[in-house]
Amino acid sequence: MRVISASEAAGLLRDGDTLLIGGSGGGHAVPDLLLRAVGERFEASGAPRGITAVHPVGLGDGKTRGAGHLARMGLLKRVVSGTFVNSPGIARLALDEEIEAYTLPQGAMSQLMREMAAGRPGLLTKTGLHTFVDPRLEGGRQSRRATENLVEVVSFRGEEMLFYKPFPVDVAFVRGSAADEDGNVTMEHEAVTLEMTSIAQAARRCGGIVVAQVKRIVPRGSVHPKMVKVPGILVDAVVVDPDQWQTFETQDSPAYSGHVRVALEDVPRLPAGPRRVVARRGAMELFEGAICNLGSGISTGIANVAAEEGVLRRICLTNEQGNIGGAPASGNEAGAAFSPDAQIDQPYQFDFYDGGGLDLAFLSFAEFDAEGNVNVSRFGGRIVGPGGFINISQGASTCIFGGTLTAGAAPKAVQRVEQVTFSGRYARERGQTVLYVTERAVFRLGAEGPEVVEVAPGADLDADVIGVMGFRPRVSPALRRMDERLFREGPMQLVLPYRPGRATASRFAMAAT
Repeated sequence: MRVISASEAAGLLRDGDTLLIGGSGGGHAVPDLLLRAVGERFEASGAPRGITAVHPVGLGDGKTRGAGHLARMGLLKRVVSGTFVNSPGIARLALDEEIEAYTLPQGAMSQLMREMAAGRPGLLTKTGLHTFVDPRLEGGRQSRRATENLVEVVSFRGEEMLFYKPFPVDVAFVRGSAADEDGNVTMEHEAVTLEMTSIAQAARRCGGIVVAQVKRIVPRGSVHPKMVKVPGILVDAVVVDPDQWQTFETQDSPAYSGHVRVALEDVPRLPAGPRRVVARRGAMELFEGAICNLGSGISTGIANVAAEEGVLRRICLTNEQGNIGGAPASGNEAGAAFSPDAQIDQPYQFDFYDGGGLDLAFLSFAEFDAEGNVNVSRFGGRIVGPGGFINISQGASTCIFGGTLTAGAAPKAVQRVEQVTFSGRYARERGQTVLYVTERAVFRLGAEGPEVVEVAPGADLDADVIGVMGFRPRVSPALRRMDERLFREGPMQLVLPYRPGRATASRFAMAAT
């Protein structure tokens, strides 16, 4: 193992190479120093040119960091990622048709890293069927220049599935907390562990170079073997960044890394307004022992409501990056969690999700339509991408999509969504329960699309709900008013129901007695 500088690491990339990058969102285990060095090398020398950047999770601070360092014309040929939301510079290159841009399901990409590591043909899964990732729709493409089919529809044992193709890997950038003198990389101070092992293995399988960014070098034999996430046999070089922060906003939070437990009840209360109403109504779907995922955006408020109501410890909140339990962080810190009970590698979390492990998925919507489709990936002149949304929404027993009914004067309930990130028809075929929760009304996915089942107290159904929608929904014959407690100050005194027959619910019920 060699210790090299960030500029030397950047110099390993050649024109046309494929760069595989670990990390998540707002700086969570993101090898930012290495990415910055690549951008600086290009600015100074015009090299490397035409590289392909592959990273399962979006990387960036919403400005210029993370993948944003690579957002330079000529540097990138292609980007394949779960989302561009963290790197607006990449999204702009895609919108301007300067790069080949693809956004694929975060979970599928994460699991694909394992397939690549093992030298298997690719990933075979149902994840993404009937969404914009399905090649019969858009194939995950986010620019017209993206013409290659990265996903195929196949029939396997009589079932329709998607096949995600592997990538060659020339260079891989991973990150950890420390490396010993043999290159064994630990992640004990990181907020997430992701698929760093698989990324390094995939690069080695392809004959590529693995560079690890760490905060410090420690003596040989000084780290516990169970703390090693990337074994030294996979690491070609190490770059030390003594100023490495845990995330782009947090220098070091022991609550994120699990070294310190904090009181979950200290999660701040949501201020009055539509976000609070939507989060509260979503929280009314909780039950004892429910295993949940909280998507980004308005749905992260579920944790705040559960804490305010004193029920946070009676449910299990998870996020796709691998945190189980505790309180998921929000905003630019999304992906981390305060005081999680467990932190597992991201591919295993998505295995659990894809296998039906989630009782409830609380996800946000940018828009939904007359067929019950939901879009979060491309809208209003923005390319966002699905992130983990597709795995989560297709795997959960019940999906609660939250959002306001309008964005200013523009309706968010439209005749046809711009891009299908969730298929209402496919959900009906598989018997999923689907709710669309807004501050004015609640809709349930029925046989003919979303139907109004609740309306806010004081709201006029025709003027305040249907009148601001882009389609006319069916109205349930059992229409009722939304619970008035949703709109009041102070706790709602939320009581979680018990669902008989659930082992997890029974365990939580016993723990609470």
